[in-house]
Amino acid sequence: MIKTFTHKLAFAALAAAVIFPAYAAEARDQIRAVGSSTVYPFVTAAAEQFGRAGKFKTPIVESTGTGGGFKLFCEGVGEAYPDIANASRPIKDSEKEACAKAGVKNIEEVKIGYDGIVFANSTKAPHMTIDKKHLFLALARKVPKDGKLIDNPYKTWSDIDSKLPANPIEVYGPPPTSGTRDAFAELVMEKGCEAFPEFKAAFSDEKELKKQCSLIREDGKYIESGENDNLIIQKLVGNPNAFGIFGFSFLEQNANQVQGSHVDGVQPTFENIADASYSISRSLYIYVKLDNVAVVPGIKEFAQEVTSEKAMGDTGYLVQKGLIPLKKAERETVRAALK
Repeated sequence: MIKTFTHKLAFAALAAAVIFPAYAAEARDQIRAVGSSTVYPFVTAAAEQFGRAGKFKTPIVESTGTGGGFKLFCEGVGEAYPDIANASRPIKDSEKEACAKAGVKNIEEVKIGYDGIVFANSTKAPHMTIDKKHLFLALARKVPKDGKLIDNPYKTWSDIDSKLPANPIEVYGPPPTSGTRDAFAELVMEKGCEAFPEFKAAFSDEKELKKQCSLIREDGKYIESGENDNLIIQKLVGNPNAFGIFGFSFLEQNANQVQGSHVDGVQPTFENIADASYSISRSLYIYVKLDNVAVVPGIKEFAQEVTSEKAMGDTGYLVQKGLIPLKKAERETVRAALK
């Protein structure tokens, strides 16, 4: 059963679990977190703060992608399996089922903040202004032409719209295991697809329609770049004609090298993501395996560190790293539930 911090009983099981016998907590003395490359820098920063306090060892944090993280997280309960899954999207029903099948049934969903997805290029290149329809036509596997769906023929941006640059389409982005890829598919590809009635005519089933709209072209114009957003930054710096898709925090950390495109007329800034005027934004989470609280010491305390005001408050150290904070009322709900 998965609960959220919006429920009054959220995290009660987590607090109660620490009363288990002390010998059970000696099996592994270091928390292990896996998952989203977007959430990775935030949880890593919290882990460093947590370790410096001296009471518990610094947690191990691995960047495996959201999907890859859930796969590891859902393999089982106990010291052999991760305690926390970092995610840049909510857990899917299929992942919940995989967890339950392996005995991972007591999971706490913790929203820690917000993030935007940016479409960026080198600061040495002209700034791009684009919309979701353009992005869809540039990256979709199938596009409409003469009332039919055909393999994407577009080679340059100006092939799509004469107002766009005549440069070749070259986009570096996340793989299918990434939560950023999932969010981009939902927030950009599916939205851009809505402009073309040919897709609705071809796919009457809503689930199949979403799937087809989300498919990315595989002819080399979109280059999967693993779970390392810093690698995308390096590619953009080395190739001013290329674009990249990654989380806002990486844009902010590398603002001297890359710039975010205006999408649908709105620039990706902290303020625009926070007030939802920039439409390509999503929530960020950590998922805590409650049954591991009795096995690994410090899990409850680490969750309190991540959700503390000094971490995710308006001026917290996670916000300084690019996290868009929850509203004050949301943060208070999280901390009240932790008690």
